[in-house]
Amino acid sequence: MKILIIEDELPSARLLQRKLENMGYTVSAVLQTVEESVEWFMSNTEPDLLFLDVQLADGVSFDILEQVKPSAAIIFTTAFDEYMLRAFKQNSIDYLLKPIDDEELKNAVEKFLHFRGSNTHFDLISLEALFRNALPTYKLRFTIKLGQNIKLVTTQNIECIYSENKGTYLYTNENENYLLDQTLDVLVPQLSPKDFFRINRSTIVQFDAIKSIAIHSNARLKIYLKHYTSDELIVSRERVTAFKKWLDI
Repeated sequence: MKILIIEDELPSARLLQRKLENMGYTVSAVLQTVEESVEWFMSNTEPDLLFLDVQLADGVSFDILEQVKPSAAIIFTTAFDEYMLRAFKQNSIDYLLKPIDDEELKNAVEKFLHFRGSNTHFDLISLEALFRNALPTYKLRFTIKLGQNIKLVTTQNIECIYSENKGTYLYTNENENYLLDQTLDVLVPQLSPKDFFRINRSTIVQFDAIKSIAIHSNARLKIYLKHYTSDELIVSRERVTAFKKWLDI
């Protein structure tokens, strides 16, 4: 059986690959983007089974299906809530909630093997509409007024957002610091949880800005960013477990 994994978080993809290989299956390739996946399908034989992360760095997995229209069976992997789980079951397509449980993975593959060779129809069109409507909208840029000028800062260029002396500041990967007019509590729901994590009461960090992580006192972790330096970049003890899950470690 030929299996293909499309997942933009490499640690998650490697973990899924190991789980499948421990079950005795071979993964032909691990791909991370819509563009890479479309190119792969254009030059390779179709797999028997696809594991697709719903939301990829450069789009959603339905963008791949629209362009190459594979006939392979599909098992989606995602972090959506139980509402989405019910929708999957109604559409007769299996679904795995991250972090993926071993037993659920085993059951999903067995379900595929049961339906393989049958004429079971999966309603991908309805499922696509469901997902596109359910995808949350997060902030992509900040508009900052500087005197008579306006500065645009994309979320990709943010290293961290922190509070200090009753002010909220945004620090960029170009070593620029800007005062914001919103608190961290207001900003957290506006930022993609895939890219940003609030490590303590005063700081939100961006995933790509993390240079290294060290063990700190009292079961905490200390974060070192690529440019921004501060002794306050400590993951609070009550957030360490969630932070590790965010990192997929």
